[in-house]
Amino acid sequence: MLGRGSPVRRGGVEFPGDPAVRRIDDEYLLGHALLVAPVTEFRARSRNVYLPAGAAWYDFYSGRRFEGGREVAAAAPLERMPLFVRAGSIVPVGPAIQHSAEAPDAPVTLHVYTGEDGRFSLYEDDGVSMGYEKGRFSRIPLAWDERRQTLTIGARTGTWKGMPPSRTFNVRWIFPGRPLDLDARPDASLRYSGRAIVLHR
Repeated sequence: MLGRGSPVRRGGVEFPGDPAVRRIDDEYLLGHALLVAPVTEFRARSRNVYLPAGAAWYDFYSGRRFEGGREVAAAAPLERMPLFVRAGSIVPVGPAIQHSAEAPDAPVTLHVYTGEDGRFSLYEDDGVSMGYEKGRFSRIPLAWDERRQTLTIGARTGTWKGMPPSRTFNVRWIFPGRPLDLDARPDASLRYSGRAIVLHR
């Protein structure tokens, strides 16, 4: 669901104007939104994480917001590693499933990290075949407008065998200090049938 072609990247590619990231070899970007900082020191329960300049970053777990271009101390208990999300990101989260073809029409929660404009393309296919190589997939454009405080779920393009005609999108606004709670009730919920919808915060 997060899409084919969402690569792991070095910060120097994404932030060419920040020379500090060129010296970092123990952090990486997962796609455009997530900054992952694995713990590489034996028995360490925290580590320093450099947040690239040119963006603001949210601690994934606490919701605390930091301006980029600085190093922060991040907790790293056994059950998790430091993870930060770029402001303006739209991060879709679905339910736990056993295989990629299970529950194709399950609700998707869109976590919208406010503070900057953001865009995301939600890619979907049947999850089991190579049909995507023949164009059997769909994309749903998502856009957050910070000034207008609107989320646009654009018109779906493409189709694939078994594509559900509609689905539920839940929306959760993430703002400074709002901690992660995957079980919390969404701030908004809507039924999407492939036509563009604009949601005001």
